[in-house]
Amino acid sequence: MQQARPGINRRQRSPAADACLRVRLSRERHTPAHRPSGEPACGSDWAVKAVALRPSGEHAGRPHAAGIEGGNVVHEPDWKGPLGEAFEQAVAYLESLPERPVGSRADLDELRAALGGPLPEEPQDPREVVAALATAAEPGLMASGSGRFFGFVIGGATPAALAADWLTSTWDQNAGLHILGPAVSVAEEQAGRWLAELFGLPAGVSVGFVTGGQMANFTALAAARHEMLRRAGWDVETAGLPGAPPLRVLAGAGRHDTIDRALRFLGLGTGAIVPVEMDDQGRMHPDALRRALAGGRGPAIVCAQAGNVNSGAVDPLTEICEVAHEAGAWVHVDGAFGLWAAASPRLRPLVAGVELADSWATDAHKWLNVPYDSGVVLCAHPEAHRAAMGVRAVYLIHASGAERDEVDYTPEFSRRARSLPVYAAIRALGRSGVAALVERCCALASRFAEGLAAADGVVVLNEVVLNQVLVRFHAADGGHDAHTRRVVERVQDDGTCWMSGTTWRGQAAMRISVSNWTTDEADVDRSVAAILRCARAG
Repeated sequence: MQQARPGINRRQRSPAADACLRVRLSRERHTPAHRPSGEPACGSDWAVKAVALRPSGEHAGRPHAAGIEGGNVVHEPDWKGPLGEAFEQAVAYLESLPERPVGSRADLDELRAALGGPLPEEPQDPREVVAALATAAEPGLMASGSGRFFGFVIGGATPAALAADWLTSTWDQNAGLHILGPAVSVAEEQAGRWLAELFGLPAGVSVGFVTGGQMANFTALAAARHEMLRRAGWDVETAGLPGAPPLRVLAGAGRHDTIDRALRFLGLGTGAIVPVEMDDQGRMHPDALRRALAGGRGPAIVCAQAGNVNSGAVDPLTEICEVAHEAGAWVHVDGAFGLWAAASPRLRPLVAGVELADSWATDAHKWLNVPYDSGVVLCAHPEAHRAAMGVRAVYLIHASGAERDEVDYTPEFSRRARSLPVYAAIRALGRSGVAALVERCCALASRFAEGLAAADGVVVLNEVVLNQVLVRFHAADGGHDAHTRRVVERVQDDGTCWMSGTTWRGQAAMRISVSNWTTDEADVDRSVAAILRCARAG
């Protein structure tokens, strides 16, 4: 125990005085009017600097960490040590990406051994913790930021976006209420307006920043559920779904699985889905949609797609919106990556009519190349959006007037200020930079397809309209599926590049997605050579 200051009897100390004895009073004097809320009033010397409490008892004399580790209270922690270590580790990693093997080099047992161990009993130096974490994790990292990573439509991170993400963690704002971070709230408003403008959407659409396409689809479909049931005379937020008019959800047979999952979350269930026929590229047939709408009654939601997850094909959005709206249905566009085509004057015709929809979902961690996680939901009906997501509580300080509470547009109550990297990315790239990024990736996807299709026994299965390439490898014995899967595994093990496999229209295929801002022609050519080498290995 620390000794009381001379002249103060320990038994006579008040809790506030006892708290004051745990800190070193600074020489700086302030007026009580400026005392932070909740700070103990230790006379007029309320401005204090806390110092680490010396361990007592069995821990006395042992080294102790600065900060709050080990029960120590320090208002002047060592930030430069651990942050400096993190910066050095981060830069070394980023600079290694051009030549680093793309896949993970450690197996499960090795990673569990490196990162495992018993619960630590004693504090450790924060810088050493960061260094040890980086060393242990490094062999098990997937170099998804590499220009030769082509899996799962995953982008990298531009310098401005990554730096803004670091600031997001540093500022540690709870981006739920305007009052908790006015600057974040305003930056989110601005980023949302920029996104709507890039996509050519109507002015005044509401925007929410969520974790990714899954929650963007969920949020948009929640707004759709609210509005379509409201039109049918049902308040789903109050009465729930029991007894509600049944909702039909019409979606292409090649829809993304996050649509099905969102419907499960919303209580509508996958049984509400009416599959709509698609063409050989995965585009929904408008005539088939018309027939499906006419074949049922009651409120309906149509889920269109801008960018099939395999082929990259875009539904004929103008026709779909016209057919759906004639039937009184809500149109949602799942544009996780394909919506970004709207930012390119050259590619925008692919998504013509997208502005006619009622809601949209996309990912910024795909083609905008901001760090994970970053999804965006936009809605042409802000009232429905807010009715589905909004919340009121007596203990919260809600926005009034022109202020905007982010919590009213997302499923999360407390959340990270994930709009800041989006803001920084758009500001750094500008309209022309975003367009150039998208167009370059599409051009490189075509280069991939041309290089692979020129080889014997290699077939490109899709029309390469965006950044997706589907490739199949023929085997002499006719076992094309097994051979294709072996080629995918060999490429992943080789380390030159990384892409995943898929099944397209009943056939095994390699799925190549070009989404990274650093990918160039040399990356593609090097990857093509590695793929063909693996295909010829037997």
